[in-house]
Amino acid sequence: MTPTATRRPGRPAAASRAAAMAAARKRFLAGERVDMQAIARELGLARATMHRWFGTREQLLGELLADMGEERLRALRARTAGSGALALLDGFDAFNREMATASSLRMLLVQEQDLALRILTSANGLVQPRLIGVVHDLIVKELEHEDFEPAAEPEVLAYAIVRLAEAFLYNEAIVGLRGDTERLRELEAALLGLGRGAGRKTKIAGAGASGVAGAHPRGEEERDDRSRDDAARTRGG
Repeated sequence: MTPTATRRPGRPAAASRAAAMAAARKRFLAGERVDMQAIARELGLARATMHRWFGTREQLLGELLADMGEERLRALRARTAGSGALALLDGFDAFNREMATASSLRMLLVQEQDLALRILTSANGLVQPRLIGVVHDLIVKELEHEDFEPAAEPEVLAYAIVRLAEAFLYNEAIVGLRGDTERLRELEAALLGLGRGAGRKTKIAGAGASGVAGAHPRGEEERDDRSRDDAARTRGG
């Protein structure tokens, strides 16, 4: 009689690397710690398998955030009408606003500040180089349109846009503040060769609905409410 293979009940016969990454994403978006050992137990994997696939926890988080950031940048640009510098600005602005209200990302920055900043902003990591690469690709694509003539080479412009967003968004998040996306938009508009009038934001369908890391779609509404309250107090004082 040929013995039959057995496995623990409730566990998949064989989990893939993609399944492990999906489990990590689910935990991250739920605000839970992305723990390699816990994911290995959940999927019936050996810890050695997780380490063979991803290396360290830092590398796993880096790949996860890079994947999510790249997906959102491309998706938001695809949903932005028009072409040229203004369309690029609207797409980048929508991405920045999602990042500024991303609860899971904020939690990571608050709970593991040094690790989070290293993952998000290191030139030797995965996130920054991949986001620069995506922004570069989007800029190059817009060069096909005659009305877009950037003042800098695409490589330099992409680097500047990503690094500027890091400075505005991540350091603000550490101290519990929302990034100043209005001023960030104005500066990115200048980098793209647009005038001050481009500082007005444009609503993009789907922006904030399935954000980079649990983005709160009410973030802008809350900021507007606070601004109105501040103005009312000023008049009343």
